[in-house]
Amino acid sequence: MSNPLILAVPSKGRLKEQVEAWLSDCGLSLSVTGGSRGYMAELKGVPGIQVRLLSAGDIAEALDLGEVHLGITGEDLLRERAGDVDARILLLRALGFGRADLVVAVPKSWIDVESMSDLEEVAHDLLARSGRRMRVATKYLAQTRSFFARHGVVDYRITESGGATEGAPAAGSAELVVDITTTGATLVANGLKILADGVILKSQAQLTASLRADWSGERLAAAERLLRVIEARAAAHDSATLAWPADPREAPVVEALIADGASRRPNGLLVAASRIGQASLALTAAGIGPVTASRPDFVYETGCVPYSELLKRVQI
Repeated sequence: MSNPLILAVPSKGRLKEQVEAWLSDCGLSLSVTGGSRGYMAELKGVPGIQVRLLSAGDIAEALDLGEVHLGITGEDLLRERAGDVDARILLLRALGFGRADLVVAVPKSWIDVESMSDLEEVAHDLLARSGRRMRVATKYLAQTRSFFARHGVVDYRITESGGATEGAPAAGSAELVVDITTTGATLVANGLKILADGVILKSQAQLTASLRADWSGERLAAAERLLRVIEARAAAHDSATLAWPADPREAPVVEALIADGASRRPNGLLVAASRIGQASLALTAAGIGPVTASRPDFVYETGCVPYSELLKRVQI
């Protein structure tokens, strides 16, 4: 391939499995080159794309630096890049898996501390009494500093965590933590509680474009092909087609359903999946039927919003 679009996907772990399942659901598959330990792959189903297998953290870095065009990784890792990250990357689609929350958690023994404003008082009192700043154990330095600044918490210092962050307060190396959690069970097991307004980011895996990458015409064409497939599959998940025998009485009820968000199709209507029953009952109540509901595999629209957004932002 000359001037391929480079897509970075996770090389291991649960996130790798989820990405592969998602691609397969879109009718795409990865073919690893160089054996099972290879770090390159081809994406079968869309030409002009070269796949690199990297760690989730390395994908965030590669997107930030423009070393890859597209990548799939957690939003928490993307947001941890310094500076105005939104000027360097574009989130194209949230994928609905790899979910985790970045949170502020304090010891459960801090009975009177339930919010960030309470935490500000604790930090101030600790500094006044002991002359030292409150310690926050975390791997997420940039987001911690930004979040604490927004809440007016200034009397603290960060202790970078190199291991199990949630154990830092019990070990005496920090007073509280900022950490990623999926269920909160590990925090609870370590005697911690999440502050009521202490959710910094509700993260999930994101299909992301680098705005620093070299976007030639060939690469944009490959990106459009890929994004149209992905969007068509996503639209299909959220849609259903309704069909019925031609009936002269259908016009008023069909027009009402279109006004309510349905769209006309050659043999019926495309409706939101959540409105299958409501739309079908409206048709049968008007004496139209039988109505058959089915789920499409793909719904290709004339436009593609993520690709349009990408065109607006990239430098060619």
